[in-house]
Amino acid sequence: MTRAVVGIGSNRSPHAHIALALDVLEQSFGALDTSSIYRCPPVGVQGADFHNLVAAFDTAAPLDQLCIELRDIEAACGRDRSQAEIPPCIDIDLLLFGDTVHEYAPVLPRPDIVEQPFVLGPLAELMPEARHPVCGMRYADLWATMATQAHRLEPVSLQDSAPLLP
Repeated sequence: MTRAVVGIGSNRSPHAHIALALDVLEQSFGALDTSSIYRCPPVGVQGADFHNLVAAFDTAAPLDQLCIELRDIEAACGRDRSQAEIPPCIDIDLLLFGDTVHEYAPVLPRPDIVEQPFVLGPLAELMPEARHPVCGMRYADLWATMATQAHRLEPVSLQDSAPLLP
């Protein structure tokens, strides 16, 4: 079994889309470990704040199969990749696949881990003692360094993540 870690985000009816994504992930892979949910401004797109979290689970699926399953789960949760101009209702990104280092699609570990607070903050909460497979630093230490920079990352409960967009 390999420990897979995914980032989950939504800014369109986040309560419904995140709850559905967690349910389908759990049905597909079994028990999930999850971080808190955090609200933060959108990055790279216009629109309402996003709600993001990190989930981890064990899988026997090989990497290529897991990537297909994650895309299928996004589709089952309403994501339509044919409408690229519209922010997705749910985004599920593979962040880690064990200690795999992969230089081409999917790039692993996902570069967002060390670049985006909405990824690193929840990851550091969920797996503070785990180490980044490339730099070897603990996620808690990476977060302590990033957290000194100005950014907004506000914890919210799933019940508080009422729809932000229709």
